[in-house]
Amino acid sequence: MYPEAVSKLAAILRKFPSVGAKTAMRYAYKIIEMTDEEASDLINAIKDVKENIHFCKECGTYTDKDICDRCKVGDKSIICVVKEPKDISVFEKTGVFNGVFHVLHGTLDFQKQVLVDDIRIKELIDRLDGVKEVIVATNTDVSGEMTASYLAQLIKPMNIKVTRLASGIPMGTEIEYADEHTLSQALIDRKEI
Repeated sequence: MYPEAVSKLAAILRKFPSVGAKTAMRYAYKIIEMTDEEASDLINAIKDVKENIHFCKECGTYTDKDICDRCKVGDKSIICVVKEPKDISVFEKTGVFNGVFHVLHGTLDFQKQVLVDDIRIKELIDRLDGVKEVIVATNTDVSGEMTASYLAQLIKPMNIKVTRLASGIPMGTEIEYADEHTLSQALIDRKEI
């Protein structure tokens, strides 16, 4: 139905998260409609990212340097552990956290055969000299919770404070719409005012 080149481009674009067949085809047609200069800019931007972006030697996030800027200037006594590099940007937007990050590049998941040696736990342990607190900021799904528990058991005996992000009712939510688990967690994580 479509020329082979268009179908091939759409198939590649479908590999992106949340891109279905229709969206991929719209993106393909948008690329076709680009000027030669716009298409060249897109091609060069992709090449630049693929050639120059790699993992920070300390934290494991994406950077164009050996060590990212956050690892150079952040408070190394506090490490916030996240699952993926993209998770860091959410914390950066808050402007509140002044420590450093550590990217695991996954979480423990025994069903998918993701074990301790498959994620960057050893690298985290190697960074703990002089650390006062490790904040585990993995997702609150089963594998995120399993990873948090494992890290706590591993790190607490080193006399390092291990904390987990508070969870519960989001700002602006009416209590009547909260599910039992969320409300339970909000009660457990309550703070004095």
